[in-house]
Amino acid sequence: MAGAVRQPIDIPSLERFIDQNVPEIKTPLDVKQFGFGQSNPTYQLSTADGKKFVLRKKPPGKLLSKTAHQVEREYKIIHALGPTDVPVPQTHCLCEDSSVIGTPFYIMEFLDGRHFTDPAMPGVSAEERNALWKDALRTLAKFHRVVPKDVGLERFGKPTGFYDRQISTFSRVSQAQAQAVDVESKEPVGELPYFEDMVRFFSNKTTQPRDRGTLVHGDYKIDNVIFHKTEPRVIGILDWEMATVGHPLSDVCNLTSPYIIETTEHDSNVFKPGHTPGLPTREDCVRWYSEVAGWNPAEELLWGDAFFTFRSSVIMQGIAARFALRQASSARAGEYAKKTKPFALSAWERVRLLQGGQQKGKL
Repeated sequence: MAGAVRQPIDIPSLERFIDQNVPEIKTPLDVKQFGFGQSNPTYQLSTADGKKFVLRKKPPGKLLSKTAHQVEREYKIIHALGPTDVPVPQTHCLCEDSSVIGTPFYIMEFLDGRHFTDPAMPGVSAEERNALWKDALRTLAKFHRVVPKDVGLERFGKPTGFYDRQISTFSRVSQAQAQAVDVESKEPVGELPYFEDMVRFFSNKTTQPRDRGTLVHGDYKIDNVIFHKTEPRVIGILDWEMATVGHPLSDVCNLTSPYIIETTEHDSNVFKPGHTPGLPTREDCVRWYSEVAGWNPAEELLWGDAFFTFRSSVIMQGIAARFALRQASSARAGEYAKKTKPFALSAWERVRLLQGGQQKGKL
């Protein structure tokens, strides 16, 4: 999946840094850029002795958000989780010196496994599809069981007020993103529909889920995990820039979002019950997760789904803003940018349902 470099880096400077600081990586390097990664440019480094590594860096230019693109936080949590039973890539270095390749970066292990961009996992048997999804849920639950203090992450985030902080952050970020002006059309990205109304609803403490204070990934989904080449198990979790201490409901809703929102490129019905052989029901997913996590999120899913859709619309607005400024690292940023307002409208519809008295209920 690595191809042409869309955002060039100073390879000689990178090689000099590696020669001086990371002796296990042998230069010269062959550098390619991955097509995925909406926020932080991600590169494949092939070494002189045939090994592969991955480099993640902040995007170039003035950044819209101080809270996004935090490769330093990514490195910190991946490094901290290394000794646990949570599968993560091995880290090799963090460089916070922007003079090397223009922005801070870190280098980690390249995981040689299977990467599914479609959560319906086409091309595998029904039995394996079921087993792959099950291990993705159980892996998430194992991660949520890690006690932050046990891995030196007690200061990684506050154990209470997670959704209040999310609302504050996404409000501030969305305001900045809305003001981004397209370099060609000169049109601003613009505000999300019903944004202030949704902020008021989610800020209501009487309907928010109660605090739990676990580590959260922030964007846990099928295309952010790497599976073993032949076995139905997760060998690594990727893309940790939004990780913090917060509420595990956010990760559960993020992973199972294909059951409530069209996310596949080909057929919007694939996640409907009985359509795709071996694909578990959402009830199966919640049960598998609960068996390992020791906590059942079922009663809070409706609220969590609404917040997930709201949050996703702000994230997509960010992609639209970076695309407008031509800072987007993904080759498909333009496509994602077009989904911004439809996602916001979908979030508003879910909020309206909850406002109508359906604040808690069954799946």
